[in-house]
Amino acid sequence: MSAEDYAPPGDPPQILHEDDELLLAVKPAGLLSVPGRGPALADCLIARLQARGPALLVHRLDRDTSGVMVFARTRAAQRHLGLQFEHRRPRKSYVARVSGEMAQESGRVDLPMIVDWPNRPRQKVDFEAGRAARTDWAVEARGAGETRVRLSPLTGRSHQLRVHMLELGHPILGDTLYATGAAAAHPRMMLHAEVLELHHPDGGRWLRFEAPAPF
Repeated sequence: MSAEDYAPPGDPPQILHEDDELLLAVKPAGLLSVPGRGPALADCLIARLQARGPALLVHRLDRDTSGVMVFARTRAAQRHLGLQFEHRRPRKSYVARVSGEMAQESGRVDLPMIVDWPNRPRQKVDFEAGRAARTDWAVEARGAGETRVRLSPLTGRSHQLRVHMLELGHPILGDTLYATGAAAAHPRMMLHAEVLELHHPDGGRWLRFEAPAPF
């Protein structure tokens, strides 16, 4: 992405929850999670959050994906949350609109992935060198040549949901990196991180945070 192409929305961050350890916010589509290279790509969600108080990185969402993100308020909380993500304890649920009407009601994609180096940042399926990547999916609605689907990643590979939907023959609408033709011609990528569940770093209680998809 070039600096000339970067025009993030200017709305202030939507805060879902904050306490002494956690900060939950909703990232809009079109805004980077963290700074890119150079001052023209410095505007990002974490910078906007840090302008109002402590916010330490735990995970990321792609620029064109919207939805719930968690940040730590302390180094100890960052370590605790980082270990949760490393051990795949948080539960994440996404909503997507994909091209075509999916025939089945649900399923699991189990296709290993690796970066497509000549075409990076694209990723690709590679059964020999790829890392394990698994996604559960379930149809919520279909019609008018598209499907609304619930996606639950069991691993956290870069572009995992986007590549897995492409491999099923149903690319995510508005995904200009993987979709083509009419499927790519949407004002935004139709992928939203709607639900995030995790353990609180202080005491371990299980928490659920949700931001309904804007599409």
